[in-house]
Amino acid sequence: MKQGIHPDYKAVTVTCSCGNVFETRSTRCENFHIDVCSECHPFYTGKQKTLDAGGRVDKFKQRFGSLKSK
Repeated sequence: MKQGIHPDYKAVTVTCSCGNVFETRSTRCENFHIDVCSECHPFYTGKQKTLDAGGRVDKFKQRFGSLKSK
């Protein structure tokens, strides 16, 4: 591997707006301030709501929900 062509890869501290702080490594070599992390994002916390766009889920259940295997 050639010497001197790779960027520095140092430890940085990431701070979320929710107050969560964790350490990772980055080539940016400065601390980050982010808006959303895995502690407060709805997908990871289980608080994400599935929206039924135009009643498609109900329409599917009406067509195929009552079918029973014979």
